[in-house]
Amino acid sequence: MSDAKTILITGAGAGIGRATARAFLAQGWRVALMGRRRQALEETAQGQDALILVADVGVPAEVDAAFATLAAWGRLDVLFNNAGIAAKAAPIDEIPVADWLAVCTTNISGMFLCARAAFGLMRHQTPQGGRIINNGSISAHVPRPGSAPYTTSKHAVTGLTRTLGLDGRAFNIACGQIDVGNALTDMAAAFQTGVPQANGEIRVEPVMDVRHVADAVLQMANLPLSVNVPFMTVMARDMPYIGRG
Repeated sequence: MSDAKTILITGAGAGIGRATARAFLAQGWRVALMGRRRQALEETAQGQDALILVADVGVPAEVDAAFATLAAWGRLDVLFNNAGIAAKAAPIDEIPVADWLAVCTTNISGMFLCARAAFGLMRHQTPQGGRIINNGSISAHVPRPGSAPYTTSKHAVTGLTRTLGLDGRAFNIACGQIDVGNALTDMAAAFQTGVPQANGEIRVEPVMDVRHVADAVLQMANLPLSVNVPFMTVMARDMPYIGRG
């Protein structure tokens, strides 16, 4: 088995997950890619030797099967718990319940299920330990207008991060969170044409290259397990976060 460290990245078929996977592959890590679409995961890998795990993070049986395959592949050093979705912005009474349930299934249950599976592997492997990095959001601190499902889910992720950071101490497991603001992905493309502000205006917002998020995750992952970054915020400098509202 290779001496290279191993990372599993969820939501690896696009956006932050894809950029992060390619950054780790370029640094010689063994990378497992989890997502719902095999073709997208293969496009992320670009022919490199990555483990493709087709699974929906919100489906317990699929998560269990993916982590069982990973366990046979080798130890798990890092989980980048990245998969997430958003719902169309609207006042809460106009948000379909189905949209709320979909966001919670992926962003809360999916995060829990993958963290649970990773924690179990890290706790019982030899040598014991590992690192879990949860993808939070600027919305884990302050909301955008009409974002009740997404904002609620990201506050839940923060609670998960804090609890895992505490519970992991006994097993040499570190847990931190990266809160991202305006990385240019398909999900954030609207920032370039204008998005609603707290004062009711529509404004174009600054964005940043998604590679900066990948670099930040790589920095967190390379720390020794005796060191942790509980929370990191990486954002386009001039986005309306500091002073939002």
